[in-house]
Amino acid sequence: MKVNYQTSNGRISVEIEGDSQRDIFAEIARFQEVFEETVCGKCGSENLRFVVRNVDDNLYYELRCMDCGAKLSFGSHKKGGGLFPKRKDGDNWLPDRGWVKWNPKTEKNE
Repeated sequence: MKVNYQTSNGRISVEIEGDSQRDIFAEIARFQEVFEETVCGKCGSENLRFVVRNVDDNLYYELRCMDCGAKLSFGSHKKGGGLFPKRKDGDNWLPDRGWVKWNPKTEKNE
């Protein structure tokens, strides 16, 4: 079975395929976790861009706010290669739903 799914802001439309309702549900959930982030967790702006940085042949996936410069980093699952938003630092939840902004004065992400 196939379904067409569109993000809540209408920016992205995708065709999702699965053998059962459970498969479709799981695929939509995985898609939403990455692509339904619509506002910056720091400033509330909707002006977001997907960014892939290559550092020493390692790819880093981020959603970046073009207004305040904050970013939401994504990790990659070891199996299957899917992405997930990094909202925790070890066992601790990050503030602002995982959105961080570099502070040059303290030389730390805040």
